[in-house]
Amino acid sequence: MITQNADFLSSLFQQTYLVTGGAGFIGSTAVAQMVHAGAHVVVVDALTYAGFRENLEWIPSHPHGGSYELVEGSITDGALISQLLTRHRPCAIINFAAESHVDNSIESPSQFMHTNIIGTYTMLEAARHYWNHLEAGEKDAFRFIQISTDEVYGSLGETGKFHEEYPMQPNSPYSASKAAGDHLARAWFHTYGLPTIITNCTNNYGPRQYPEKLIPLMIHHALAGKDLPIYGDGRNIRDWIHVEDHCMGVLRALTLGTVGESYGFGGNAEKTNMDVVHNICDLLDEIRPRPQGGSYREQIRFVKDRLGHDRRYAIDDSKAIRELGFMRSHDFAHGIRATIAWYLDNQAWCESVTRDAAHKRAA
Repeated sequence: MITQNADFLSSLFQQTYLVTGGAGFIGSTAVAQMVHAGAHVVVVDALTYAGFRENLEWIPSHPHGGSYELVEGSITDGALISQLLTRHRPCAIINFAAESHVDNSIESPSQFMHTNIIGTYTMLEAARHYWNHLEAGEKDAFRFIQISTDEVYGSLGETGKFHEEYPMQPNSPYSASKAAGDHLARAWFHTYGLPTIITNCTNNYGPRQYPEKLIPLMIHHALAGKDLPIYGDGRNIRDWIHVEDHCMGVLRALTLGTVGESYGFGGNAEKTNMDVVHNICDLLDEIRPRPQGGSYREQIRFVKDRLGHDRRYAIDDSKAIRELGFMRSHDFAHGIRATIAWYLDNQAWCESVTRDAAHKRAA
């Protein structure tokens, strides 16, 4: 909830930040929280198939100066990033920009390597040169936040959780590219002293998530009368965190985190994929019954499992709770109901971004 943690968010007031990937699902939520706190946010986004101006246009300006401006561009364009840093002089960079869908990384890994590795390197180098020329006080205050994922750690067994010291064992091209970005951020801190902080998070859900991810895909397909495809036996487990809680964690890491450290954010809501889909079907049965009768569960179909499909993810976020005061404002039961309600009220958004994405891919 953007209105919560008002005292904490006041530390962002009248500050300028550079946020990459800010027109995406997670990035735009963080931008909204920052603008509401009175910050000025320079958003850099390549507006690829999963980034949309519509994700930002709903954000109201803050009465005391909070605002954003969108610059269309790629994190692999070092000249552009350097120009923006010189022009706007941000006190921090938050790097949300990434190619992020595992299936797409399996089918076409090259763009993931380019964006998630070369792009992160380009951002770190631009940040380093900018940071080196700051005055002492500005230099001490500057931060580079690298946004990552729990998938860099690989797959858990039936017990235990990932934590900040867990060894990285990525199993997909996507997670390998994100692990590489994390290693680069760590190296730029230890080698050059660039004040980097890394955050790793579990699966996000909430409004404005592009409909290729599990929860919006199932809602979209259910309402369209399409099959609800579930990989393998449906028993792969993910920990779910509401996007607003995740972004509040990132902003706490930005302002309260220790440079050179990493922080994990979890939702404390482990669910099998089958449980999530059943939950969606049951809520839709209640809120928007099928015109032909029966349950949306009848549309579930099992499909061939994803290559290298990790079995279980979960994060121990006790470090973030202890050191950052991280907290969750959404439990899954209420969060998923509110998320479904948002998609039901915004079906035009889903149709618009799906068409937009198709046009971008065709081009």
